[in-house]
Amino acid sequence: MNLRSLISPNTQDNNYLNYRHNDPGSMPGTLRIAQDAQPTQINLIDYTVDQAINYTHLTPQDCASYLKTKSVSWFDVSGLGSQDILEQLAGIFQLDPYLLEDVVNIPQRSKAQDFSEQLLIISQMAIPKHHEQGFWLEQVSLVMGTNYVISFQEEPSKDCFDLVRDRILNNKGKIRSQGTDYLTYALWDAIIDGYYLIIESFRDSIASLEEEVIFNASLTTLEKIYIQKKELLILHRAIWPQRNALEFLIEDNADLLDKKVRAGLKDCYDHTLQIIESIDAGNEVLEGLLNLYLSSISNKTNEVVKLLTIVSTIFIPLTFIAGIYGMNFNTEASPFNMPELNWYWGYPLCLGIMLGISLTSVFFFWRRGWFKQQIPRNNQQ
Repeated sequence: MNLRSLISPNTQDNNYLNYRHNDPGSMPGTLRIAQDAQPTQINLIDYTVDQAINYTHLTPQDCASYLKTKSVSWFDVSGLGSQDILEQLAGIFQLDPYLLEDVVNIPQRSKAQDFSEQLLIISQMAIPKHHEQGFWLEQVSLVMGTNYVISFQEEPSKDCFDLVRDRILNNKGKIRSQGTDYLTYALWDAIIDGYYLIIESFRDSIASLEEEVIFNASLTTLEKIYIQKKELLILHRAIWPQRNALEFLIEDNADLLDKKVRAGLKDCYDHTLQIIESIDAGNEVLEGLLNLYLSSISNKTNEVVKLLTIVSTIFIPLTFIAGIYGMNFNTEASPFNMPELNWYWGYPLCLGIMLGISLTSVFFFWRRGWFKQQIPRNNQQ
């Protein structure tokens, strides 16, 4: 499976660190096809102002006929496992070898690059898991030409473009009256907006962690905090380069982008800033929860030590007295050898002294406030 699983509560998967690279000295533009890569499928949505048609399972030769039409063609290429099909597409659309290398050799750092007549955008798409916590991270590459957009995805069944497809096929909004630059903007905007779903799930989980740390903290809580921090770090690494890529396109004077599209990209740029700020805020909250957890554990340890100190202080003098009277003395040998052993009230007197010492110790600790509860108990929710 090409989707890189980011940490879930039941797994510790560090595959996102295993970047594949070419062998030293290999030819530039060399493609590395992963063994578990999905077969390549080509779908097409071709549209004008008046109509939109959806085609599935095209061949590279089928795509060639749409290069010189006046319509806008969105080629959705899913799966990067068929090198022959990918190379045929590169030949038909005259893709630069370095462009194709960045598209196929995943993962790449998000970026935007102008290839004169084509614009390459590499982005990381975050997809929430439906039945468990966590998210998937998938690379999406967008290649924009004069009358076509090619989107390359790792998986054929997971993306966040359904709303864009619906807008095109059902003529919602103004997307069908615009060019390829607007379509590219719409796709990238959908990718960035997908991060908001992940952020919302983090907010809910952090809120539950706050209650758990305060009322029912345990080692499992500490594990959850570290998992959340690591996931936010991965999310931050995914969204931060897209901010730089958007900034490059906004300031660049590429002829392929209209001024109105640049204004939309500025909106995307603002969204990335909001997402980054939300991630940083979540990290700060988790850091506070971590400190609170450690302080809570320290306070609990102090309470245990205090209790042991009270018990020890009360029983040490009692143990001392019991130890003395447990020794073997001969009162006939000397009048100083425990004469009270022969007293009529010796035993009750010894117990009374021991009880008095205990009550005095308890009263002393009570006046010092040692019996007052210092931290809230772990109430079961």
